[in-house]
Amino acid sequence: MQWSYNQVLAFAKKSSSKKVAQSSSRFFKSGKGEYGEGMKFLGVRAADQTKIAKQCMQVSQATRKKMLTSEWHEIKLIGLRLMVLLYQEKAKQSRASAAKIYKEYLGYFPHINNWDLVDVSCHKVIGPELEEKSRKVLYKWARSRNMWVRRISMVSTWHFIRMGELDDCFSLAELLLGDSHDLMHKAVGWMLREAGKKDRKRLNRFLDKYAPTMPRVTLRYAIERHTEGRRKIYLAAKKKQGDKSPCSS
Repeated sequence: MQWSYNQVLAFAKKSSSKKVAQSSSRFFKSGKGEYGEGMKFLGVRAADQTKIAKQCMQVSQATRKKMLTSEWHEIKLIGLRLMVLLYQEKAKQSRASAAKIYKEYLGYFPHINNWDLVDVSCHKVIGPELEEKSRKVLYKWARSRNMWVRRISMVSTWHFIRMGELDDCFSLAELLLGDSHDLMHKAVGWMLREAGKKDRKRLNRFLDKYAPTMPRVTLRYAIERHTEGRRKIYLAAKKKQGDKSPCSS
């Protein structure tokens, strides 16, 4: 069965909840002047989004476009979860087939405009696609004026981190330490923490150099898995230096 956009929407509405929608609206900062201003929520939980994505994989490219450009946040999420599943399926067939999905995914960048939309998909599509290719595009995205594209560049390294390849994570983190947005501070710190799971000594060398001047949120995320004593050392270095990073407010 090839699903239409309206069928996907109707199916999602069956799993929706007004209470969840109201909570999501607050959580994802959809109020006036907030980063998610204007977003609309059906109130579909993540687990249900995944179930729907698995059930409606047989959709046309035109329907996928409608999903990824939908006014409803959860329909976008379902579309992105579907894109991940589709990429993984095509990758088993041929690299060329997977590459087509990757290129389609890149075309939706203007609509991947919240942190959960980034985090649910980019490392599962961009990461595998660039595994054996040049990763220069990540550095281009890291310099984008669009904060969500910058976040994509950072979070995409999660795939490489899991493989034990940490160079891009540390290089992009260094490049993005001066970013002005709190959501980038969190993304950089998160990826540094993940890199530290693979190589704690390398993370410590990075922190020895940058802890005094990096954004406090980034530092706190990066040291979450350190011992209490080590955390105190890095936080004390930050306190001694003062928050003089270019992104401090």
